[in-house]
Amino acid sequence: MVVALPHAIRDDLDAYKTALAQYDRAAKHLSDVDDGVLMFMKYPRREFTVNFPVRRDNGTMEMFTGYRVHHNTALGPTKGGLRFSLGVTLDEVRALAMWMTWKCALVNIPYGGAKGGVVVDPRTLSQRELENLTRRYATELVPLISPQMDIPAPDMGTNPQVMAWIMDTYSMTVGYSVPAIVTGKPIGIGGSHGRTQATGRGVIVIMEAALAKHNLTNPADIRIAIQGFGNVGSNAALYAEELGYKVVAVSDVEGGIYNPNGLDIKGVINHMHNTGTAVGYLDAEPVGNSALLELPCDVLIPAALEGQITEKNAEEIQAKFIIEGANGPTTPEADDILNERGVFIVPDILANAGGVIVSYFEWVQDLQAFFWDETEVFNRLVRIMGDAFERTYATATDKQVDMRTAAQITAIKRVADVITTRGFYP
Repeated sequence: MVVALPHAIRDDLDAYKTALAQYDRAAKHLSDVDDGVLMFMKYPRREFTVNFPVRRDNGTMEMFTGYRVHHNTALGPTKGGLRFSLGVTLDEVRALAMWMTWKCALVNIPYGGAKGGVVVDPRTLSQRELENLTRRYATELVPLISPQMDIPAPDMGTNPQVMAWIMDTYSMTVGYSVPAIVTGKPIGIGGSHGRTQATGRGVIVIMEAALAKHNLTNPADIRIAIQGFGNVGSNAALYAEELGYKVVAVSDVEGGIYNPNGLDIKGVINHMHNTGTAVGYLDAEPVGNSALLELPCDVLIPAALEGQITEKNAEEIQAKFIIEGANGPTTPEADDILNERGVFIVPDILANAGGVIVSYFEWVQDLQAFFWDETEVFNRLVRIMGDAFERTYATATDKQVDMRTAAQITAIKRVADVITTRGFYP
């Protein structure tokens, strides 16, 4: 028996339209960049779609669709995560690859942007089925990936074990071990200390920089709400709690919890490990994912999916700071409303860059076969993210634009300068 291809179960969130709209806003401030270069940077360099079979445990064969998009390679090999989700679409992957290009350029690491994914709910697969799907998808990607060409990493629905299977599949194909083919691996096979915590920790590093610019330096006075309690949201919450901030609300795909006096984040994580969700945690009241965005708080961290903050709810958001842990959580229309209201938004390509920065560290360590301890990793992470924030803030001040536009101006200009220097082949 052959099962037909699965289809995405959510409406397309127009992530690519959002990415292009953001790009166009920034490009208006780059009058010194050739129009041809600006046009060139809007298009992905290459797009890959594959349909492949996976045998299920019951003997049936099921077909799956996967994607990989390389947006730009001017700065170096492409870098970007792999998603296993029923919500994966080609337009979403295009948008995420484009954002990765700007993210890498903004924090000054030598990568272009890429993204990939498979249309699948990994929770419906056994461990053997998940391994079979991963290895088959990795085999299809072999012509596109290498340590010098494209280096995948984990994202929604994937994890270090998935990266280990991809590394092993690629290594078996070429005939020797290649740790640098992916990042986000287990430490025992070439992973980096600090990689799991990096994105969430970086969100809080950037939050502190933003608060300091507004003379808000007492953590005990700051209330944080976090939408999305996966790897990014949970690690952001843990680090914020460690620093003395009050995390008042968190949510996952099942719903959220709220305690105006602050949550015990370690207790919430233990509850999640036991039940699979934050919902039902006793020392809190229930709150929906959408309602969480509108709770009274000082800092809102959207760390779930794209398109969560729109023109429909932007007026209701009470936070004075939004630090984007997710990619593309705010639409351009919502940006306009929030900026008009004076909300300070730190965009995704800056706020959640901690993951790709430490992925870069992992790649460098693998190529050198020389590894760093966690303290060195985090010290380097803080320095790079702090420098990127200061550059972006200076651009925003100089050009009198919001932080998102400033971040994109800074990143796009760097890529444009490199393209102009290299020239067009042939």
